[in-house]
Amino acid sequence: MKVVELPAGPIEYVESGEGAPVVFLHGAMKDAAVWDRVVAQLPTGFRYIRPTLPLGSHRLPMRQDADLTVRGLAALVADFCATLDLDRVTLVQNHWGAAQVMLAEGYGTRLRAIVACACEAFDNYPPGAAGRAFSRAARVPGAFAAMGWVTRRAAVRRMLAGNDVTSLRPIPAELSERWQLPFATEAEVRRDVRKILSDDYSRDQLERWAAAVAGFDGPALVVWAVGDKLMPRDHGARLAAAFGNGELVEIADSATCIPLDQPQWLATEIARFLAAH
Repeated sequence: MKVVELPAGPIEYVESGEGAPVVFLHGAMKDAAVWDRVVAQLPTGFRYIRPTLPLGSHRLPMRQDADLTVRGLAALVADFCATLDLDRVTLVQNHWGAAQVMLAEGYGTRLRAIVACACEAFDNYPPGAAGRAFSRAARVPGAFAAMGWVTRRAAVRRMLAGNDVTSLRPIPAELSERWQLPFATEAEVRRDVRKILSDDYSRDQLERWAAAVAGFDGPALVVWAVGDKLMPRDHGARLAAAFGNGELVEIADSATCIPLDQPQWLATEIARFLAAH
């Protein structure tokens, strides 16, 4: 695990391989390890880079004054790419809709191609009923502290791992512990997540983010899970059509977290996309 210092704070990341850069972004209450089984099956000839973002499972808190709005997170990804001198990046995202925001806010100049896997889009920020409930809790004083106290109990963490809405199957115990303990035990981690979830989304802002993908002239692969409870099925087809050069692939046996539910299948699709573009 490496660490890079950004204006918002320190970011841990893992990298492997050499060649054209491919940056993988995870979603809420996950970290870079969500991509392990996918990256292990990808071809050589590329530099695979997986940062752990401040989305609830990060071990290094951001600076107290860090901008952790959705726009601020898009800037953080751009700063990460700039600091590592990554150019002509293929951005692979799951759960969080980073690329759309980056393109709309002027942070997408280093992006060459995009792989959007079951992610936020259009009016689905934060995603689904679960995301909106978590966002409402972030605005209640003391709610996150109480949630942290409750999740310190191993039995509660096991229950959450077995009922994670982002996966069709229980989260493996080692990953569940890795992903839940920072939120459970670190007040500054909970502070970071609370800042993100307290962000407001105006209709004009959401429409501007959605419209931005039409101006992206690189290739885009949209991968959607048919049974996803967080990301509406029609959003996959709409997002692929919104890109100027978009392609849609759907999968039946997966929830939001395709890297966990279908890592081999997803690796095959990403490898095909990388070879073609």
